[in-house]
Amino acid sequence: MSKAFGIVNFAGNHISVDGLKEFRPVGAFSFLGRYRVIDFPISNMSNSGIDNIEVYIRRKPRSLTEHLGTGRHYNINSKRGKLHILYTESNMVSDLYNTDIAAYIENLDVIERVPYPYVVIAPSYMVYTQDYSELLQTHIDSGADITLLYHSVDTAKEEFLNCYTLDINKQKGVDAIPLNRGNAKNKNIFMDTYVMKKDLFLDLVNKAHKMSGMYSLVDIVDEMCHELDIRAVAHRGYFAAISDFNSYYKSNMSLIDLKNATNLFVNDWPIYTRTNDSCPTQYFEGSSVKSSVISNGCLIEGSVENSVIGRGCVIKEGAVVKNCVISADVTIGKGVHAENLVVDKHARLIRGKRVIAAPDKPGYIRRGDTL
Repeated sequence: MSKAFGIVNFAGNHISVDGLKEFRPVGAFSFLGRYRVIDFPISNMSNSGIDNIEVYIRRKPRSLTEHLGTGRHYNINSKRGKLHILYTESNMVSDLYNTDIAAYIENLDVIERVPYPYVVIAPSYMVYTQDYSELLQTHIDSGADITLLYHSVDTAKEEFLNCYTLDINKQKGVDAIPLNRGNAKNKNIFMDTYVMKKDLFLDLVNKAHKMSGMYSLVDIVDEMCHELDIRAVAHRGYFAAISDFNSYYKSNMSLIDLKNATNLFVNDWPIYTRTNDSCPTQYFEGSSVKSSVISNGCLIEGSVENSVIGRGCVIKEGAVVKNCVISADVTIGKGVHAENLVVDKHARLIRGKRVIAAPDKPGYIRRGDTL
């Protein structure tokens, strides 16, 4: 798809994942043991034929920059393609001013030099698969100024509370883009995914910058709903938004279900990620694993049930891990019972024999902690 370039945007100020956010941006969060959240939008672009991709990072860039590297593992065309990492370099007084518009303004010359007439903008905090070449063609055929992607849900009272929604009229036009306030169960969740001409995108960025230093792209698009022809296109398949701590936990746990996983992982639509050489997971005599996703390089001596285990983890003899999302290089000590937890990288649960949180309020073990 040579008509468009891609932008992977950082999570806005309305997205906050307590605990995990202290160490890395949402796009760098471990997901399902072996991926990072940002692998999904970049893989969607690569599979759709988008070879020129800009990734914007505004804080704590180290882990995400290390993971992205040169982008070669995303199967981007090595001759004409490029993964370009761009930073927000201004020392903002407040995060309220550290918006995507501010990032685009700082890197305006980079965007202007891109030789493609269209842009596809996707978020770094949502997990879904989408053929952007089809979405672009739908946009071109409709004659719309902007096309927005959305997913209809019936759980909006309890979930997606930090996400924007679309008010859609009978002609599939967008009338407004309000935040989900949890006042109705049926909502069209805006997937922070835009398709438009590059020239229009630049016009909106400049207009937003002049109107308010706090404006984000969604604010200016919302402002222009009755001046531009903005259309909505429905998404089908698996969809998750990592918008708070509970949604991170639930989205990982939901993909233990094979039906959900097959809706996300399709044979002809690979999800690329940075890999490392490690041996297969070893299951020792007396170990037990049920309904779980186990990454490579682990040593399993204890019991694992309904959990996601990241790379290089050690589950010692007599340990019980249940309903947990565990990141890479974690040790669960001998006889330790861990339940309803998110355990960050390099943590060691070896002293406290029972580390159990409530099922409806999963606990968080900080990166590198020893308990």
